[in-house]
Amino acid sequence: MGQTDGAKSGLQAQNKELGVDYDQNVRLMDAHLRVQESFDVIGRNIRIGGRRARMYFIDGFVKDDLMQRVMQFLMGIKPEELQSLPTMESFADHFVPYVEVEPVMKVDSVGVQVLSGTIGLLVEGYEGALMVDARTYPARGVEEPDDDRVLRGAHDGFVETLVFNTALIRRRLRDPRLTMEILQVGTVSHTDVVLCYMEGVADPKRVERLRKAIRDITLPSLTMGQESLAECLARRQWYNPFPKVRYTERPDSASASIAEGGIAVVVDNTPSVMLLPTSIFEFVQDANDFYFPPLVGTYLRFVRMVIFLLTLFLTPVWYLLLSNPEWIPPWLEFIRVKEMNAVPILVQLIIIDFMIDGIKLASLNTPGALSNAFGIVGALILGEFAVSAGLFVPEVMLYMAFVAIATFTQPSFELSYAFKLFRIFFLLLSAAWGIWGFIGGLILMLVMVATTKTVAGGSYLFPLIPFHGPALLRLLIRCPIHRKNAGR
Repeated sequence: MGQTDGAKSGLQAQNKELGVDYDQNVRLMDAHLRVQESFDVIGRNIRIGGRRARMYFIDGFVKDDLMQRVMQFLMGIKPEELQSLPTMESFADHFVPYVEVEPVMKVDSVGVQVLSGTIGLLVEGYEGALMVDARTYPARGVEEPDDDRVLRGAHDGFVETLVFNTALIRRRLRDPRLTMEILQVGTVSHTDVVLCYMEGVADPKRVERLRKAIRDITLPSLTMGQESLAECLARRQWYNPFPKVRYTERPDSASASIAEGGIAVVVDNTPSVMLLPTSIFEFVQDANDFYFPPLVGTYLRFVRMVIFLLTLFLTPVWYLLLSNPEWIPPWLEFIRVKEMNAVPILVQLIIIDFMIDGIKLASLNTPGALSNAFGIVGALILGEFAVSAGLFVPEVMLYMAFVAIATFTQPSFELSYAFKLFRIFFLLLSAAWGIWGFIGGLILMLVMVATTKTVAGGSYLFPLIPFHGPALLRLLIRCPIHRKNAGR
């Protein structure tokens, strides 16, 4: 009953304002923050200039050395020094010369800031609370992300702490036009979301559309970070697997996109940054392309595009040719299966696809010390043992091994799985209706790409539709940087 009554009192207090009555202010804040029920919510009584004062903070969110200095200084104030300071603003200007201080009147606003790590200070005789930003967050190092590595260039990456991520971008774009606009999403979590864009470079209509879409989100919390936010922002097309958001864990990639007029959405508690708007052609780029000379970068991009298209069409086209042996020209005779077994080729291809995904899922839960042994066991099961047992033919193993490895040439897991689903779809249609099924599946995929709704506006096929030659050229070819295209 005691906890229930405390929760009710907190809900009643959150819509009120802090007045001059110190005892009433303490009761409101204690009830709202539930100081008695939560061990890590600290309410510390001190005296400032002979007056009663109370500090609210979260244990583990404040810097100990700074907290000690602030308390030592405040407790050393003399009573006569407070006589000429009638308001909390004047008190802050005179006695708290810290980077970020703000007087706040509403109980719920004070609560949100305290729970996010800011120190809240109540002083007898003053109206409202003084918020002192002396917080620090538990954070890991900004090491290079595992899934977006480069051979050259910067080796830092985003982390789960919002201010660290914005600082990594600000470090690379030292321009006053760089805007970091903070919003909050979630009636319970109050998750910080930052819109990062270059004023005068980014499309203002897109910025406003994205800002309004984020503000209109009504959820208790963003339980899965940026993925929950992306699902709220993207138009609902459950049947469409193509990604509508491009993610990156690299500050240099995010900074380059912002400098070119894109919008980055940084979500607290997640190391991935959303890059908007995006088109399907944006996914052909990789950070490695820009850390090598233009010719080498163009070659790498060309190899990535060709191999990734092979992951989509290799096994369906091979299956079509096996189903229609008369279509196989003499110079492609080597693709025939030399010794068939009792298991149909289509079943073999789909089983291996599922087994590869199963191994991927299992590897996520495999301790690092056992990862090498796990890889050996997986290779034996899908390799020599499976062929010796007569479950799979060697040709199927060869082509599926190539497809499984080639999918990692694309940094976007979302696009890789979109192609994977369509590859299976092509196989099933080809088995049912032959070449016409394959053509029908291809047309359906193209229609789905053309009708994909982007986030923050724009065409998913830009710069092909609407056609923009220079932009398309820069996406397909790693153009050299010179005075004409620098900064674009």
